[in-house]
Amino acid sequence: MPTASRTSPASSRRASCRELAACYDDDARFRSTIAMARHGFGRGEYRYFAYPLPAALAQWRAALYERLVPIANRWHAAMGLADDFPPTHADFLARCHAAGQRRPTPLLLRYGPGDYNCLHQDLYGAHVFPLQVAILLSQPGEDFDGGEFVLTEQRPRMQSRAQVVPLCRGDAVVFAVNQRPVQGSRGPYRVAMRHGVSRLRRGRRHALGLIFHDAT
Repeated sequence: MPTASRTSPASSRRASCRELAACYDDDARFRSTIAMARHGFGRGEYRYFAYPLPAALAQWRAALYERLVPIANRWHAAMGLADDFPPTHADFLARCHAAGQRRPTPLLLRYGPGDYNCLHQDLYGAHVFPLQVAILLSQPGEDFDGGEFVLTEQRPRMQSRAQVVPLCRGDAVVFAVNQRPVQGSRGPYRVAMRHGVSRLRRGRRHALGLIFHDAT
């Protein structure tokens, strides 16, 4: 009698992450490749997807945008910024494209031993959605060692503060692109944020970046 097998959620997530990481070598999916050392960004490499995006990426980008847009609008109001964001990602992309920001920004990153990503901000043009998402596609301790995701915040008149975000394969981190509001004793104030990846000691690390604004 035949038996049916069931894939566990962990197995399904592992397979999905490996499938996405494996498409890094499919040139037809990407519009450009950046060698970080060449530009002083660190060491390692990343590739920007071309339009049309893979269907799953386009769906994730749109769905996550709709979950995050209320937070983005609250942040802008708290920081005294006049512009707000439309409820759908399609409408926000139309705004970007009308301003000349037409190049897609979702990207795959690949790191090997000794590679790292300097602290930076992914701005790309005048229209910036204030939150973005990174998804780790490799398993720490199994596929690589080191390579921690790092956030820093620069508070007014204070030294920068760093935070390491522990991630496992398939985990996502949502973080500020540029600035976020912090409630102080005299009201909200702006904190500048940067992110990066510490040096890889062993193995290979893949990650997916979902940025919601397009680039000039």
